[in-house]
Amino acid sequence: MSVVKSPLPEQDRKVTGEALQGALVDLVDLALVAKQVHWNVVGPRFRSIHLQLDEVVATARQHSDTVAERASAIGVSPDGRAGTVASSSAVGKVPEGWIQDTDVVSAMVTALGAVIGKMRERIDATAEPDPVTQDILIGLTRDLEKHAWMFQAESV
Repeated sequence: MSVVKSPLPEQDRKVTGEALQGALVDLVDLALVAKQVHWNVVGPRFRSIHLQLDEVVATARQHSDTVAERASAIGVSPDGRAGTVASSSAVGKVPEGWIQDTDVVSAMVTALGAVIGKMRERIDATAEPDPVTQDILIGLTRDLEKHAWMFQAESV
């Protein structure tokens, strides 16, 4: 059931809705993973990485709201429940407990790379059916790529 009528034809709404749902799940999980390692990072670069992780969390949370609201606007109910996120996110797992600063950097490079790869697929998938959604995905991918660059620069 959809209480919101979409301006998109049904097939375009389906493709776009799947892209938005995948983006939402990845962004919610990215925020959770970044917060988890934020709380557990240790090492000589603790402070700078700790603060950098908060920036990733803020970016992911901001864009997840935009993505979820876009889904709602086209008549697709967004699903950010924990079980949905856990079962379908592109973000890998991080170890529990204290994590060395160098391992946090590596984990974030990997996590951001996975999410960016999926976002680029979604950008391609939404080019024809919904350029408005594609524009949202382009903007958020730009921001994620900036974070990825910064973490990669720390791993050299």
